[in-house]
Formats: sequence, structure tokens, C-alpha cells
Amino acid sequence: MARDGKEERERDAVVLPLASASHRLHGAVARELGIAILSGRTPPGTVLPGEIAASEGLAVSRTAYREAVRTLSAKGLVESRPKAGTRVSERGRWNLLDPDVLAWAFETEPGEAFIRDLFELRQIVEPAAAELAALRRSDRHLDRMAQALDGMARHGLAVPAGRAADQAFHHAILEATGNAPLIALSSSIAASVTWTTIYKQRRRALPRDPLPEHRALFEAVAAGEGPLARARMAELIRLALADTELSILS
Repeated sequence: MARDGKEERERDAVVLPLASASHRLHGAVARELGIAILSGRTPPGTVLPGEIAASEGLAVSRTAYREAVRTLSAKGLVESRPKAGTRVSERGRWNLLDPDVLAWAFETEPGEAFIRDLFELRQIVEPAAAELAALRRSDRHLDRMAQALDGMARHGLAVPAGRAADQAFHHAILEATGNAPLIALSSSIAASVTWTTIYKQRRRALPRDPLPEHRALFEAVAAGEGPLARARMAELIRLALADTELSILS
């Protein structure tokens, strides 16, 4: 049995890097095409070049290009039809909450309206989630929130480790609701939190430390105070939007 485990690890050591390299390649192609679409350089209705011409133009294999198009199609950015080719979809079909799509949007200038829309979504979802979390959380959820707060305090939001801790905090809130559809939104909410945090630091340091609002929210959830948790989450998001507006105006 030990020998079989060793042989399996040795096989994976060869196979997995190759699979990972392939994934990175078509992921890079999908990113390049996705940014062009999100930025408006390749607007809705545009028919993409044929597979041969496109793969040659991007200097990648036809397989890598084909997989990239499949990725974009799964995110609603393009649609492929027999004999009609691959066309950029109308914006209403884009999965704007997909974490990759959010990342690509923020690699260009996402636009004030889009940023405000993200905060509006958060104001609709997260305060209600915080109230449910206060009523349903377990010790395990509270431990995760506390660990995330410690990470935010230790690293700060100017570095990836601190932003990852911020993501973990918001994920733990949604997970504590016990509501499966809300939990399914956690990766999108977390991505929105991270990218707006990066955006508002692009030209200047954060104007204030957001940790006190996070701690106050945690205290309300830990105490089981649902309405208070709702109010504190709403205030946290309001202040985050105010910080972002300063960045938009600067």
C-alpha cells in the first residue's frame, strides 16, 4: 500500500505541473480577451476572429484558444454558434459577479457607476446576512471571524495577506447564515470587497483604518444581536463607499 501511494505521488508530480501549465496558458488567454471585452475595446456584437487566425495572432495553440473561449462562454461574455462564429454577448448576459470577471473589470478603469452598483449590491445582501449570522452563528464561525480580524490587524489592508483576511471575515459572515444561496454569493462578495479595496488605494493610502467597524460588527454577531449586526454592517459598507468615493474624486 505504501508503495502504491509513493507511485501515485510520483505520477502526480509529473502530470499535475503539465496540467497546471495548460490551465495557466488558456487562463492567460481568457484574461486577455476578457479584459478587452470588459474595457470596451471589443464591444458587444463583435465577432471574434476564427480559431486559426486568433490562435496565431495570440501565439498560442488552437487548443488553448478554444479552452479560453469556453471559459469566456461559461461566464456569459461570448457565445459561439455553428457557422456564425464566436460573438461578444450583450452586457446583460455577462456574469459580472464571477470573481474572474470582477478581476478583469478592475484591471481597467471599471467606471464609477459599476463601483456604485457593487456597493449597492453589498448594501442589499450583507446587512441582512449579518443579522441572520448573529442569530445562527456557531462557535466555529466566531473563531473564523476572530482569526480573520487578527489577520487584518497584523497585516493591514495594503497587502494581499490582509485583504485575504478581510475576505475570510466576510465569507464567515455569509457562511454563518446557514443559507445556501447566500453562501453561494460569498466568493462574489469577497471579490467585490477585495477589488474595491485595491481600487481605493491605487493612488493614495487608505484614508482610515476600517478595523474598528469590523470589530464592532463581530461583537454584535458574537452577542447574538441581529438588528445591531445589520446596522453595523450597513455602516461598515457606507464608510467603505465613502472611502472609495474619495478615490474616485482624486
